[in-house]
Amino acid sequence: MTLHKGASASDRKHIGHPVNPFYGEADPVAGMESAPPRHTLPDGPVSPRTAYQFVHDELMLDGNSRLNLATFVTTWMEPQAGVLMAECRDKNMIDKDEYPRTAELEKRCVAMLADLWHAPVPSEAVGCSTTGSSEACMLAGMALKRRWMQRNKDRYPGRARPNLVMGANVQVCWEKFCNFWEVEARMVPMEGDRFHLDAASAAGLCDENTIGVVAILGSTFDGSYEPVAEICAALDTVHKEKGWDIPVHVDGASGAMIAPFLDPDVVWDFRLPRVASINTSGHKYGLVYPGVGWALWRDAEALPEELVFRVNYLGGDMPTFALNFSRPGAQVAAQYYTFLRLGRSGFRAVQQATRDVARSLAERIGALGDFRLLTQGDQLPVFAFTTTDDVTAFDVFDVSRRMKERGWLIPAYTFPPKREDLSVLRVVCRNGFSMDLADLFIADLEALLPELRQQSEPLQRPAEVATAFHH
Repeated sequence: MTLHKGASASDRKHIGHPVNPFYGEADPVAGMESAPPRHTLPDGPVSPRTAYQFVHDELMLDGNSRLNLATFVTTWMEPQAGVLMAECRDKNMIDKDEYPRTAELEKRCVAMLADLWHAPVPSEAVGCSTTGSSEACMLAGMALKRRWMQRNKDRYPGRARPNLVMGANVQVCWEKFCNFWEVEARMVPMEGDRFHLDAASAAGLCDENTIGVVAILGSTFDGSYEPVAEICAALDTVHKEKGWDIPVHVDGASGAMIAPFLDPDVVWDFRLPRVASINTSGHKYGLVYPGVGWALWRDAEALPEELVFRVNYLGGDMPTFALNFSRPGAQVAAQYYTFLRLGRSGFRAVQQATRDVARSLAERIGALGDFRLLTQGDQLPVFAFTTTDDVTAFDVFDVSRRMKERGWLIPAYTFPPKREDLSVLRVVCRNGFSMDLADLFIADLEALLPELRQQSEPLQRPAEVATAFHH
C-alpha cells in the first residue's frame, strides 16, 4: 500500500491492519471478521474503541433513565459530583487505614444524619454506609433479632420462634430478611382504602416473640407515610399492659430524606423513644447516584456489640458491621458532597420543588376524567392512580405499555393480598424531573387517551405481567 505525502499519522499507523467491518474503521487488532461471541470469551482481544462501541450500542436499547418514572433512584447529579465520583471509584471503602479521609467522610455523614433525625445525643448514635437500603434493613433486622435473643435466652432457640410485624406494603428486602434469618414475617394486609400499616393492626399481631415492628416512612406502593408516632404509642400501651418492650425500626428509604425538610412537625424519628433504628437510601432522595444507603441506631445499646466485627486488616484494627466488604468509596464521597453542597435550606428547596411537580402532575391527571387518584404526591413526591369505574375500553396496563412507546417508563401493578382487585399506575418524581418534563408527560398522556378510549376492550396480557412490580 502506497501513501501520499500528506498521509496522516493515523493513516500510517493502520497500514496493513484489518478493517473492522462493523464500524468501517481500521482495527489495529486482528480477528474482527465476525462479531464477538455473546456468551463465551472471545478468542482474542479487540481494540478499546471497538469494545466500547459494541457495549455502547447494546446499552442504547435501555430505557432513558431520566424518563423512568418507576424508579426512586437518583438519575441526575451535578457534573462536579460526577467528577468527584470518578476520582474516588478506585478506592475500596473497606480499607479505612489506607483511605482514612474517605472513612472520615463516612463518619461525618453518619453524624449529620443522627443530628437530622434527632438522635438524643448525636455523637453517641452509631451507623454506617451500606450499598443501599436493602443491606441497611438487613443490618437493622439482625440487631432487632439479636436484642430479642439476648432477652429470651431461656426460651430461644428451643421453644420460641421470633417474628417481625410489618405491613404487606413493605419492600421485598424485609421478606428476604425474614427468610434468610429465620424470622416469621407477620404482615398486616391492606383493607379497603387503608393501603399501609396502622397502629391497631400492628399492636394486634405482636406477642412475646416479636423482635420489632417495621414502619415505612413512604410506602413504595402509593407514596404515603405510615403513622410512626401512632404505632409507637400503641406499642407503649402493649408494653404497659403485657410487659412486651417491642422496638420500632423506621424504614425511611425515601421519606427519611423528605420529612425532615418538608414535614418537620411530623414526629417519626429518634424523638420517639421506641424508635431504635432508621435506614435511608442515599441514592434515592439523598440525591446520590446508586448505590449508597445508611443505617443508624439511636445509641450503642441498640446495636449489640457482638454484631460488630473487629478485623485486623492491612495493618489496622477495623470495626465493621456491614454485610458487604469491598465497595467503592465514590458514593460516600458524593453523599458528603451533596450534604455540603445543599445544606438544610438547599435540601428543602430541592425536595419542595420535586413535591410541587408531583402535586401538579397528580392534579392534572385527576382532571383528565379517566383516572382516580389514590394519593396526591403530598407526602413522598410519589402518587398512584387507577382508572375510574366507568372506563372499560382500557386499563392501567394498556396505559403503561402505550406510554412506553413514547419513551416514558411508568409501572402498572396490582396491590398485595386482600386488594389484588386494585391495579394502579405509579409516578415517582425525582430531582431532575422538572415541570417542563411533567408538561411533556401530560401532553403525551392526553394525546394517547383518544386512541385508548376507542379500544373495544383492554388487551389481553400474561398473568405474570399483571403482578410484576419492582420497588
